[in-house]
Amino acid sequence: MRVIVADDDRLVCDSLRIILGAQEGIEVCGIGSCGADALRLWQEVRPDVALLDIQMPGSDGMWAAKRILAEDPGARVVFLTTFSDDEYIVRALKLGARGYLIKTDVAAIAPALGQVMAGRRVLEGKAIKDVDLGAADAGAAPAGEAGPPAAFSCLTERELEVARLVAEGLDNKEISSTAYMGEGTVRNHISSILAKLGLRNRTQIAIAYLRG
Repeated sequence: MRVIVADDDRLVCDSLRIILGAQEGIEVCGIGSCGADALRLWQEVRPDVALLDIQMPGSDGMWAAKRILAEDPGARVVFLTTFSDDEYIVRALKLGARGYLIKTDVAAIAPALGQVMAGRRVLEGKAIKDVDLGAADAGAAPAGEAGPPAAFSCLTERELEVARLVAEGLDNKEISSTAYMGEGTVRNHISSILAKLGLRNRTQIAIAYLRG
């Protein structure tokens, strides 16, 4: 597995080069400090995985990921960050990233990259159901999904459908079009989901679904 790392903290880059390089089968083949570096490295060395800090001065990880995935939708982009932020997680997965890892959980990074190479998505070091973020058929379960999380069993069938589409990153207008229901109905379903699950916002719905 050939990996590039982009992080504006040189100590993080050097540490990851040592830690990942010590793992059998992993080679860190490029280091950068911004999104522009990450894009250049991707184009030059075509690694198996791009491990990107999500927040960097100037061109950040999101900037690089958008351009890498525009060139190669199958690219394995994994975000690295110092904190767990639900909104960033949803944005990262909707963008097409294969994972979202926490820098401080160093021991989980190499195994997580192995999961990514095996075709799974990883969230904070743990594999999650491979929700098809580009699914066009709302009536079909996403590939690889065994069913909704147990905590969602209190929802109606339509509420479950809305929850899944929220987890796919769709906004209310997109859900309305995909699921053939009015935007007012979508809002009502989301309010009901929040009340039943004790959540505060749609981002928490998405994260609860993905973590399930």
